[in-house]
Amino acid sequence: MSLANDLLKAFEPEIELMALVPSDGGRFEVTVNGKLVYSKLQTKRHAEPGEVVGLVQKLLKHALSEVEG
Repeated sequence: MSLANDLLKAFEPEIELMALVPSDGGRFEVTVNGKLVYSKLQTKRHAEPGEVVGLVQKLLKHALSEVEG
């Protein structure tokens, strides 16, 4: 399964827009609401299966707790 499918499966109610933007130089970055969640350039490795989904989940939970708190 692709990362896009994993994200849609996990966060379909929360996702209003998802865009995959091709780039060069081995770049692979995931941003959510303008916040960088994962960067292959910074980590110098590919994301592990489920890693990006977990990072997005953590970011969304944190954002929700700020709204509720």
